[in-house]
Amino acid sequence: MAEPAVFLIHGLGGTQYDLGSMHKRLKNAGFVTHSLTLPGHGTTPEDLVGITAEDWLEAVRVKYREVMALHEEVHVMGMCMGSLLAIEIVKREGHTRGKLIALAPPIYLDGWATAWYAFARHALYYVPGVAASMKIVEEDPFGIKNEQLRAIVKAKFARGENFHYGWVPLACVKQVDRLRGFVMKDLHKIEAQTLVIHAREDELTSLRSADYLIEKINGKKRAGKARVVVLEDSYHMICVDNDKEIVAKNVLEFIGASAAGSLGIPTADAGMTPEQMQALSAQACQDLEGGDFASLYARGIPDFAWFQPGHNRSTGCHVGGKGLARLQQWATPGAAGATGAAVQFTAFGNASFNSGMVVTPAVLRHGAFQSPGLLALSMRKGKLLEARWFPDEVEAEDQHFGGEPVSDGPSPAEKAFEQASVTSKTLQEAPDNEALLALYSLYKQGSIGDCSGARPGVLDVVGRAKFDAWMARQGTPRDAAMADYVALVTQLKAADAEAEKVAA
Repeated sequence: MAEPAVFLIHGLGGTQYDLGSMHKRLKNAGFVTHSLTLPGHGTTPEDLVGITAEDWLEAVRVKYREVMALHEEVHVMGMCMGSLLAIEIVKREGHTRGKLIALAPPIYLDGWATAWYAFARHALYYVPGVAASMKIVEEDPFGIKNEQLRAIVKAKFARGENFHYGWVPLACVKQVDRLRGFVMKDLHKIEAQTLVIHAREDELTSLRSADYLIEKINGKKRAGKARVVVLEDSYHMICVDNDKEIVAKNVLEFIGASAAGSLGIPTADAGMTPEQMQALSAQACQDLEGGDFASLYARGIPDFAWFQPGHNRSTGCHVGGKGLARLQQWATPGAAGATGAAVQFTAFGNASFNSGMVVTPAVLRHGAFQSPGLLALSMRKGKLLEARWFPDEVEAEDQHFGGEPVSDGPSPAEKAFEQASVTSKTLQEAPDNEALLALYSLYKQGSIGDCSGARPGVLDVVGRAKFDAWMARQGTPRDAAMADYVALVTQLKAADAEAEKVAA
């Protein structure tokens, strides 16, 4: 894939939807973003018990290789514990086809809010039952210096909203300590250009962490291989705190992107002639005139997004394949959950072209309902990056479509799928080849969709078998593949438990 990519790794207790607006900023700047939900995350804190640093590293390794197979250039970026995983995977994989960005890396847990007795955790790790039962609770200041945002986060925790784990088991902190130990070794082997961004007032980890990384990665002969940006008005959660714009600006400049483009402002060079932009815009308008959102998405990058404003069942940022499926539930007759006529756009007016942006007057039609407004398309190198609809009267669309916006977070099916992936790695007895191929193909179909690329040669027996198994799932909906994967893992885990019981 020609588009460069960024692989983002979230922190402890978070999900793939963390890192503030970095996904959107990167996508607007022309990058494809990839992420994952780490084992034990996205469900409940209790699921972290029994998860090891090796489990996190293996999940990141699998996703990393998957992303590397799709793109020529991949930058690896992580936040907090995710930065440790990013550093370690770049080191272990000998990553050279992209750069490394470490945001608030906790090499040392020695920030100003660290309790004086924190060192005692190492002794508690070995007290029977304590590591699994003892809770490390998220407390003020929640990594946030901005008082208004901190109050919002505090209220969310008080209401019990499941946006981030409110606590983690001590056993989990032990695994973070083990991961820190892995990272601190052989840092001189990292070949990728490295950017570390760290807040001076980070309450979790002091600037000593950033200094250690820069010193060890650069060594004595590689000055400039790694550099640090120090933030002066944030605590630990630098992607959402007071310095978030400085973080975004430095990340984008480091990987050669335009900060203006990341905001949705036309970039200086979209890599397209005016004629090419006009042709792509006309094709997109033709798709929308026919209510064919699937064709519109096919003209975009993998995480192309449709932005629908307001507060109704159509509202939201509909990203990639998952976003298309959600969009079709209200926009396409015959799709699951859809009712009435198709959503179409007509009466296109004269378009305004400005580098990578095309703005066109249009009218949204849904049966007898009509809503005039503006359609904005951003594009780069022959692909659509995003589409935004700006109705003249948002309230009219809210009243017409009704309902509530659908959450962008992982669905129950996606949470079960990710948890099953973790469970599959805990099987005591290796499944037979048929089951292994079924697990592989269902996981690929559920996480990516239809198989693509060339079939491996006859000498690559294993690769060829895996390709064929995945290709046999062609056309299977992702939800169906995820459900079948969960069912198969459940079946194998039950058989595993039965075999263990018999052996005992």
